[in-house]
Amino acid sequence: MSFNPRVLSRKAHRWGAIAIALPFLVVIVSGLLLQLKKNWSWVQPTEHRAAGTAPALSFDSLLAVARAVPEAGITGWDDVDRIDVRPGKGILKIQSTSRWELQIDSESGAVLHSAYRRSDWLESMHDGSWFHPTAKLGIFLPSGVIVLLLWLTGLYLWLVPYQTRRQRARLAAEGSPPRRTDRPARAS
Repeated sequence: MSFNPRVLSRKAHRWGAIAIALPFLVVIVSGLLLQLKKNWSWVQPTEHRAAGTAPALSFDSLLAVARAVPEAGITGWDDVDRIDVRPGKGILKIQSTSRWELQIDSESGAVLHSAYRRSDWLESMHDGSWFHPTAKLGIFLPSGVIVLLLWLTGLYLWLVPYQTRRQRARLAAEGSPPRRTDRPARAS
Protein backbone atom coordinates (compact mmCIF):
# COMPACT_ATOMS: atom_id res chain seq x y z
CA MET A 1 0.00 0.00 0.00
CA SER A 2 1.45 3.35 -1.02
CA PHE A 3 1.26 6.59 0.92
CA ASN A 4 -1.18 9.01 -0.69
CA PRO A 5 -1.52 12.31 1.21
CA ARG A 6 -4.82 13.17 -0.48
CA VAL A 7 -6.50 9.93 0.56
CA LEU A 8 -5.01 10.17 4.06
CA SER A 9 -6.21 13.79 4.40
CA ARG A 10 -9.73 12.89 3.27
CA LYS A 11 -9.95 9.98 5.71
CA ALA A 12 -8.51 12.01 8.60
CA HIS A 13 -10.90 14.84 7.77
CA ARG A 14 -13.93 12.53 7.63
CA TRP A 15 -13.19 10.52 10.80
CA GLY A 16 -11.98 13.55 12.74
CA ALA A 17 -15.24 15.38 12.02
CA ILE A 18 -17.25 12.41 13.25
CA ALA A 19 -15.13 12.04 16.40
CA ILE A 20 -15.62 15.64 17.52
CA ALA A 21 -19.14 16.33 16.27
CA LEU A 22 -20.88 16.54 19.65
CA PRO A 23 -18.17 18.32 21.72
CA PHE A 24 -17.58 20.79 18.90
CA LEU A 25 -21.31 21.52 18.65
CA VAL A 26 -21.28 22.37 22.39
CA VAL A 27 -18.26 24.65 21.88
CA ILE A 28 -19.85 26.42 18.89
CA VAL A 29 -23.28 27.00 20.50
CA SER A 30 -21.87 28.11 23.87
CA GLY A 31 -19.31 30.31 22.09
CA LEU A 32 -22.00 32.01 20.05
CA LEU A 33 -24.04 32.70 23.18
CA LEU A 34 -20.94 34.04 24.96
CA GLN A 35 -20.34 36.40 22.05
CA LEU A 36 -23.72 37.95 22.86
CA LYS A 37 -23.23 38.23 26.63
CA LYS A 38 -22.91 42.03 26.63
CA ASN A 39 -25.87 42.39 24.23
CA TRP A 40 -28.33 39.89 25.69
CA SER A 41 -29.37 40.16 29.34
CA TRP A 42 -30.47 36.49 29.35
CA VAL A 43 -26.78 35.51 29.22
CA GLN A 44 -25.33 38.20 31.49
CA PRO A 45 -27.25 40.93 33.33
CA THR A 46 -26.86 44.39 31.86
CA GLU A 47 -24.48 46.54 33.88
CA HIS A 48 -26.06 49.53 35.58
CA ARG A 49 -24.44 52.78 36.66
CA ALA A 50 -24.48 54.65 39.93
CA ALA A 51 -23.44 58.18 40.85
CA GLY A 52 -20.49 57.31 43.08
CA THR A 53 -17.05 56.10 42.12
CA ALA A 54 -15.22 54.95 45.26
CA PRO A 55 -16.67 52.09 47.33
CA ALA A 56 -17.87 53.43 50.68
CA LEU A 57 -19.58 50.30 52.04
CA SER A 58 -18.05 48.01 54.62
CA PHE A 59 -18.04 44.28 54.01
CA ASP A 60 -20.55 43.79 56.83
CA SER A 61 -23.04 46.24 55.31
CA LEU A 62 -22.45 44.70 51.86
CA LEU A 63 -23.31 41.25 53.22
CA ALA A 64 -26.42 42.70 54.91
CA VAL A 65 -27.58 44.16 51.58
CA ALA A 66 -26.98 40.82 49.83
CA ARG A 67 -28.88 38.90 52.52
CA ALA A 68 -31.90 41.18 51.97
CA VAL A 69 -32.36 39.81 48.41
CA PRO A 70 -33.99 36.38 48.84
CA GLU A 71 -33.48 35.26 45.20
CA ALA A 72 -29.70 35.41 45.63
CA GLY A 73 -29.81 32.86 48.45
CA ILE A 74 -26.99 34.54 50.35
CA THR A 75 -26.99 33.86 54.09
CA GLY A 76 -23.26 34.24 54.73
CA TRP A 77 -19.89 34.64 53.06
CA ASP A 78 -19.89 30.96 52.05
CA ASP A 79 -22.71 31.77 49.62
CA VAL A 80 -20.70 34.53 47.88
CA ASP A 81 -18.68 33.39 44.88
CA ARG A 82 -17.04 36.76 44.14
CA ILE A 83 -17.32 40.51 44.43
CA ASP A 84 -16.51 42.58 41.38
CA VAL A 85 -15.72 46.26 42.04
CA ARG A 86 -16.45 48.67 39.17
CA PRO A 87 -15.37 52.12 40.44
CA GLY A 88 -15.88 53.73 37.02
CA LYS A 89 -19.55 52.73 37.10
CA GLY A 90 -19.99 53.18 40.85
CA ILE A 91 -21.18 49.63 41.43
CA LEU A 92 -20.24 46.44 43.21
CA LYS A 93 -21.32 43.15 41.69
CA ILE A 94 -21.89 40.32 44.10
CA GLN A 95 -22.19 36.90 42.51
CA SER A 96 -23.60 34.12 44.63
CA THR A 97 -22.64 30.47 44.38
CA SER A 98 -26.12 29.91 42.89
CA ARG A 99 -25.08 32.23 39.96
CA TRP A 100 -27.33 35.07 41.06
CA GLU A 101 -25.87 38.53 40.49
CA LEU A 102 -26.57 41.64 42.54
CA GLN A 103 -25.45 45.07 41.34
CA ILE A 104 -25.17 47.42 44.27
CA ASP A 105 -24.48 51.15 44.39
CA SER A 106 -21.01 51.32 45.92
CA GLU A 107 -21.82 54.40 48.03
CA SER A 108 -25.46 54.09 49.10
CA GLY A 109 -25.81 50.30 49.17
CA ALA A 110 -28.98 50.39 47.06
CA VAL A 111 -29.62 47.30 44.95
CA LEU A 112 -29.62 48.56 41.36
CA HIS A 113 -30.22 45.21 39.66
CA SER A 114 -30.77 41.59 40.61
CA ALA A 115 -30.74 38.80 38.01
CA TYR A 116 -29.53 35.30 37.22
CA ARG A 117 -26.15 35.20 35.44
CA ARG A 118 -25.71 32.42 32.87
CA SER A 119 -22.36 33.47 31.34
CA ASP A 120 -20.25 31.58 33.90
CA TRP A 121 -22.29 28.43 33.31
CA LEU A 122 -21.90 28.86 29.53
CA GLU A 123 -18.13 29.34 29.96
CA SER A 124 -17.90 26.07 31.91
CA MET A 125 -19.87 24.33 29.13
CA HIS A 126 -17.63 25.97 26.52
CA ASP A 127 -14.44 24.56 28.07
CA GLY A 128 -16.05 21.24 29.08
CA SER A 129 -15.57 21.53 32.84
CA TRP A 130 -19.35 21.62 33.44
CA PHE A 131 -19.70 17.99 32.32
CA HIS A 132 -16.95 16.51 34.50
CA PRO A 133 -13.55 17.72 35.74
CA THR A 134 -11.74 15.35 33.37
CA ALA A 135 -13.90 16.24 30.36
CA LYS A 136 -12.06 19.55 29.93
CA LEU A 137 -8.69 17.89 29.27
CA GLY A 138 -9.90 14.44 28.26
CA ILE A 139 -12.54 15.34 25.65
CA PHE A 140 -12.56 19.07 24.87
CA LEU A 141 -8.78 19.56 24.58
CA PRO A 142 -8.36 16.60 22.18
CA SER A 143 -11.39 17.90 20.25
CA GLY A 144 -9.62 21.24 19.88
CA VAL A 145 -6.50 19.47 18.58
CA ILE A 146 -8.64 17.52 16.11
CA VAL A 147 -10.33 20.76 14.95
CA LEU A 148 -6.85 22.14 14.27
CA LEU A 149 -6.03 19.00 12.26
CA LEU A 150 -9.35 19.34 10.39
CA TRP A 151 -8.41 22.89 9.53
CA LEU A 152 -5.00 21.78 8.25
CA THR A 153 -6.36 18.83 6.24
CA GLY A 154 -9.19 20.98 4.91
CA LEU A 155 -6.72 23.63 3.79
CA TYR A 156 -4.63 20.94 2.11
CA LEU A 157 -7.68 19.47 0.37
CA TRP A 158 -8.70 22.95 -0.77
CA LEU A 159 -5.23 23.69 -2.20
CA VAL A 160 -4.73 20.35 -4.02
CA PRO A 161 -6.92 21.21 -7.08
CA TYR A 162 -5.04 24.48 -7.57
CA GLN A 163 -1.70 22.69 -7.34
CA THR A 164 -2.90 20.03 -9.82
CA ARG A 165 -4.09 22.67 -12.32
CA ARG A 166 -0.79 24.52 -12.05
CA GLN A 167 1.13 21.27 -12.62
CA ARG A 168 -0.98 20.36 -15.64
CA ALA A 169 -0.56 23.85 -17.13
CA ARG A 170 3.23 23.61 -16.68
CA LEU A 171 3.32 20.16 -18.31
CA ALA A 172 1.13 21.36 -21.20
CA ALA A 173 3.42 24.33 -21.75
CA GLU A 174 6.40 21.97 -21.89
CA GLY A 175 4.57 19.73 -24.34
CA SER A 176 4.46 16.70 -22.01
CA PRO A 177 1.27 14.69 -21.79
CA PRO A 178 -0.48 15.09 -18.40
CA ARG A 179 -0.03 12.20 -15.97
CA ARG A 180 -2.62 11.10 -13.44
CA THR A 181 -0.86 9.77 -10.39
CA ASP A 182 -3.54 10.51 -7.85
CA ARG A 183 -5.84 7.60 -8.81
CA PRO A 184 -5.00 3.91 -8.99
CA ALA A 185 -5.49 2.15 -12.33
CA ARG A 186 -8.90 0.52 -12.74
CA ALA A 187 -9.20 -3.09 -13.72
CA SER A 188 -11.21 -3.65 -16.91
